[in-house]
Amino acid sequence: MAASVPFSATSTQTTPFSHSNSFSSFLGFQCRSRHSWPFLIRTCSTRHCRRSRNVASNQKQTLKDPPTQEDGLDLLAPDSATIALSIKYHSEFTPLFSPEGFELSKAYMATAHSVQDRLIQNWNTTYDYYEKMNVKQAYYFSLEYLQGRALLNAIGNLELSGPYAEALKKLGHNLEEVASQQEPDAALGNGGLGRLASCFLDSLATLNYPAWGYGLRYKYGLFKQLITKDGQEEVAENWLEMGNPWEIVRNDVSYPVKFFGEVIEGPDGKKQWVGGEDITAVAYDVPIPGYKTKTTINLRLWSTKLASEAFDLRAFNAGDHAKAYKAQKDAEKICYVLYPGDESIEGKTLRLKQQYTLCSASLQDIIGCFERRSGGSVNWEKFPEKVAVQMNDTHPTLCIPELIRILIDVKGLSWKEAWGITQRTVAYTNHTVLPEALEKWSLNLLKELLPRHVQIIEMIDEELIQTIISEYGAEDLDLLQQKLKQMRILENVELPSLVLELLAESEKSSVVDTAEETETSDEETESSDEEDELEEESETEPKGSLKKPDLKPPEMVRMANLCVVGGRAVNGVAEIHSEIVKNDVFNDFYELWPEKFQNKTNGVTPRRWIRFCNPDLSKIITKWTGTDDWVVNTEKLAELRKFAGNKDLQSEWREAKRRNKMKIVSFLKEKTGYIVSPDAMFDVQVKRIHEYKRQLLNILGIVYRYKKMKEMSHKERKANFVPRVCIFGGKAFATYVQAKRIVKFITDVGATVNHDPDIGDLLKVVFVPDYNVSVAEVLIPGSELSQHISTAGMEASGTSNMKFAMNGCILIGTLDGANVEIREEVGEDNFFLFGAQADEIAKLRKERAEGKFVPDPRFEEVKAYVRSGVFGRYNYEELMGSLEGNEGYGRADYFLVGKDFPSYIECQEKVDQAYQNQKKWTEMSILNTAGSYKFSSDRTIHEYAKHIWMIHPLRLPLMEEEA
Repeated sequence: MAASVPFSATSTQTTPFSHSNSFSSFLGFQCRSRHSWPFLIRTCSTRHCRRSRNVASNQKQTLKDPPTQEDGLDLLAPDSATIALSIKYHSEFTPLFSPEGFELSKAYMATAHSVQDRLIQNWNTTYDYYEKMNVKQAYYFSLEYLQGRALLNAIGNLELSGPYAEALKKLGHNLEEVASQQEPDAALGNGGLGRLASCFLDSLATLNYPAWGYGLRYKYGLFKQLITKDGQEEVAENWLEMGNPWEIVRNDVSYPVKFFGEVIEGPDGKKQWVGGEDITAVAYDVPIPGYKTKTTINLRLWSTKLASEAFDLRAFNAGDHAKAYKAQKDAEKICYVLYPGDESIEGKTLRLKQQYTLCSASLQDIIGCFERRSGGSVNWEKFPEKVAVQMNDTHPTLCIPELIRILIDVKGLSWKEAWGITQRTVAYTNHTVLPEALEKWSLNLLKELLPRHVQIIEMIDEELIQTIISEYGAEDLDLLQQKLKQMRILENVELPSLVLELLAESEKSSVVDTAEETETSDEETESSDEEDELEEESETEPKGSLKKPDLKPPEMVRMANLCVVGGRAVNGVAEIHSEIVKNDVFNDFYELWPEKFQNKTNGVTPRRWIRFCNPDLSKIITKWTGTDDWVVNTEKLAELRKFAGNKDLQSEWREAKRRNKMKIVSFLKEKTGYIVSPDAMFDVQVKRIHEYKRQLLNILGIVYRYKKMKEMSHKERKANFVPRVCIFGGKAFATYVQAKRIVKFITDVGATVNHDPDIGDLLKVVFVPDYNVSVAEVLIPGSELSQHISTAGMEASGTSNMKFAMNGCILIGTLDGANVEIREEVGEDNFFLFGAQADEIAKLRKERAEGKFVPDPRFEEVKAYVRSGVFGRYNYEELMGSLEGNEGYGRADYFLVGKDFPSYIECQEKVDQAYQNQKKWTEMSILNTAGSYKFSSDRTIHEYAKHIWMIHPLRLPLMEEEA
């Protein structure tokens, strides 16, 4: 093996990744980084922008005292005049636009860079201090981060909203217009998984916890959703088209990542992963500011590429252009799209490449930081005392075998040492109970793509087998085999030979014991037993050509099982979900390691989800609680309970809700063309489109409502129905056909209902295209009823339910996910409950399979109405058919829409009745906000820090001086 500097944080060059040296460069981890976190500070004075390098950028870094004003970090917040000069400077000298004019797009970029200057100052201060103190740090691995727009959030956290608004006004622009009309949402996530990760980063920074986030920088995101007459269409996101002012490309921080190749064993018995395909992961850093604190943590995103030498110039000049840049495109496409379609082997391979790139590059970065902070003497046993890695769902599972690979193959540790360190470092958050979402990967595919990791996974599987045998023994072979089948990481893979021999010996011993027992009985019984034994033996023997061979099921790797075995902790994300995880999903593991399992109910950041997106409500809360401390101490929201019946508060509350509804009216007109009445109840269901989330139940309820309206006179309609605007939003995965049918159905119903002159403003149905964080920030503050109606036991937690409750929106839902805890906190009378409960679901499905389910006549009525063609010519037979029958794929109403339909529409009648009493409705709304205090991500992060990561807040000295 060629000499190399192993994973040097101070090496200044990277060996080119050619086949001849790929092994040494990969296993040696020659990093291009002198230091893994230098930023360029841009500190603007009134005349010019002074540029200075962070001390961290110096290869011979010496840690200095905390910065002073002379070092470039102003102790006093800048005024609007200083900010205006900074914006003006960036408009003239940051080379993104031509120097002429100061249009809206240029104003946004200049403003963002002005804010970024301050974030970089705070970021460098934060990590200088963390480096000096050598604290334990948490690292959050997530394939998704659904951040939303950054400008208003950043200046809000920096407490500079007023000065920036005034500065832009002086320059001829409005802050709200600059932010809302020019900044795209970062296309780095899709649903609750990514939004949760972003909330966690905000809380980590706000609470001064030392932490980083790691993810991938997707060029085209998931997709941009268009709604046409054919339903949902997907096009690539263009969020990076004009550049991203919030990221800092770190060309000096890059790591090699290998795929394919083979594993060879040297004379010393050490394994070496050689050959194959090598790419480079390059860091893009996004500073994450905390609220009312200088602490600014980092989200490090990886992009992938190849060195210029990989471009085949000879092929290009010969006219074979595709061949010339094929290798580069293959590397770059790893970070093109979030969740690429995996129907093909190429799609599966690409997804695995994404997951491994995230794990490998991030762990190399973390290990480099650990070695650097350790100085000249590295004690690997202290690694778990300095590093906590949290896997957000199963996507980062490969960090378990990757950490072991680095520790053994690169750092020279033994298997026992590496395995012990890994088990004390890594933890796993489970986000689903759906079997199809508990990832499994083809063992053959993994062997081809990551051969060394498969060897390590096989060793972990053997460790697990030995643990299971030690725990349960071999006396009860049926129990042992059942445990092995359910718990093993490798599915449908033959047991190791030594284990097979042990089982065979145990089986023989069992047979001998049985024979000895029968000797005490009479000869006739003995003879009969021997014959029976011979018959049993003969039944286990192969019948040769007379027996049809069984098709062997595919060999798979169960990623969730690997997470449980390799991690120090496993947590669910709501109380009911965590109980399902313990009692159902991972019950065998829970019986073996009960101490591993915890609950960490999700939360959302009150900064973005009340303080910034709902300023009218925020002012009211501050006025009536007497403080704005509720933004970081949400327990103070509970004080609103004693004022819930106060007429003055209720009047202010309704006025704020009305203003937010007016914003929705304008937004819907702009995005969909539909004009809705602000006097109607705004009824919202916005989330990823999935059958278990039951948007189908919602729209069928609307269809039933519409049908009943059509059967009445105008006078009867007005007397019997509260006017409603029913708003939907969410993306259906591009290859999820049934979900896309649901989107099409909703839009068809809307097209019919919204143009029906008999109905008018009594009912509107609107599907908002391309739902994202920014859309949520408009819809949630003005919503009055929000639907969280998943099949009980199938939603892990949900976080949008928390956001709606925080904003005084009343929920209708099942006892699923965090709904259970929300109902407890806001009060049973302030939550509209319906539907079967989680512990009933299995029995109900069994009854359905046995043909015992009798559908409600109202459910049959609504299906027949859909089939009548009233909503257009589209054939909804597949959609309606999924709700019928007792068995079969895509049949038998697996998600119990028909079962819960009667309860649902009866509950909706109660909603109408309650809404007519606006005094009572407003009181319920206030009590929802008051009871939402538990669902702050600050509380969740405190629990992770205390019970899983074992980290502590670290306030910067400068903050103490300011205090």
